[in-house]
Amino acid sequence: MDELALSVRNLSTVYDTGGSVVHAVRDVSFDLRRTERLGVVGESGSGKSALALSILGLIEPPGRVVEGEIVLGGRDISKLSDRQLGAVRGKEIALVLQDPSSALDPVKTIGSQIVEALTVHEPDLRRAAVRRRAAELLREVDISQAERRLDDYPHQYSGGMRQRVAIAIAIANNPRVLIADEPTTALDVTTQAQVLALLDRLVDEHRTAVILITHNLGIVSDFCDSVAVMYAGRFVETSGVDHIFVAPTHPYSEALLKCVPNPERLAEGPLPAISGFPPDLSQLPSGCSFAPRCPVGRDLPQCHEQAPVPHRVSGPAGEASVECHFAEQRIREVAV
Repeated sequence: MDELALSVRNLSTVYDTGGSVVHAVRDVSFDLRRTERLGVVGESGSGKSALALSILGLIEPPGRVVEGEIVLGGRDISKLSDRQLGAVRGKEIALVLQDPSSALDPVKTIGSQIVEALTVHEPDLRRAAVRRRAAELLREVDISQAERRLDDYPHQYSGGMRQRVAIAIAIANNPRVLIADEPTTALDVTTQAQVLALLDRLVDEHRTAVILITHNLGIVSDFCDSVAVMYAGRFVETSGVDHIFVAPTHPYSEALLKCVPNPERLAEGPLPAISGFPPDLSQLPSGCSFAPRCPVGRDLPQCHEQAPVPHRVSGPAGEASVECHFAEQRIREVAV
C-alpha cells in the first residue's frame, strides 16, 4: 500500500457576506495515497473548487476555513501562516487550473515562468542548470523542440500546449499532491485525451497523488481510481470508481450518471436532467440537502427532518460510504 500523501479531516469553509453565511464546504474528510487518483464530481456550485482552494490555503475574504485538519506528508498545513504555506505550495502540493491562460503571465517567456517555479523553492540553482531542467520539463510534457520553445511567449502556444506548460510548472518540484481543477474543460476531445494520458504517465513516474475536479464522469471512469460525489458542500458518496458506475447508491450519484450521454439511450429521446435546483448554501435544510430533488426521499418526512449520517455499504463492485437514510436498502436492490 502506498504511503499516505494527504489526509483531510472535518474540513469546513464559509463565506461570510455580512448578510448571510454561505457554507461552501461542510465537514469533508478523506485520505489520499501516493499515486492515487481521486475524482471529485458534482454540479456547478457543489463546492468542488472551494474544497481545492481550502486545501491549498487560497480561500480569500470574505471566505475562511473555520474547521478541519489538512495533513500533508505528516504535517498539518492548516495551522501554517501564509508565508509558511507559500513554501509548501508548488513544492509539496500544486494546482493546475481550468484555464491555463490565467496561470501564465502573457508578458513573460515560458522558460522564465518555469525557471521561477523552480528557483522560488531552490534559489541556489545555477542559471544553466535551471534552464536545462526547464527544458527537461517541457520535454516531459511532450513539447517538441523544448530548448528553443523556452523563449516563446504563451500566445505562441496552442491551448493544449499551454495546459501542458501549466502541468510542467505544477510538477516542477515533484509535489506529493497535484490538484487539477477542470484541466480539460476548455480543450477539444483529442487534446483532452492527450492531457489525461500525460497526467496518467506523470502519476506513475513521479508517484504523485491527484485530485481531479471535474463534471465529466467519462473522464473519471478513464482516469480515476476512486471518486467522491459532492453535493451542497459535502461528500455524499465516496467509493472506488467501479462502484459508482456499477452500483451508484446515493440517489444524486444515480441521477448524475443518468445525465451522461449513452449511445444505447439515444433513441429514447433527450438526456434526462436532475429536477429542481441545488439548495441555497446560506439557508441549508435541517434534513438531507438532496431531499427536495430526490425521487426516493422527496415525500418522506425523515429525509426532510433528519440529516443522514454516512453508511458503509458493500455492493457488487466494492464498498462505498454513502450519506443516505436508505443506503443499505438501495445497495441490496442493486445486488439482487
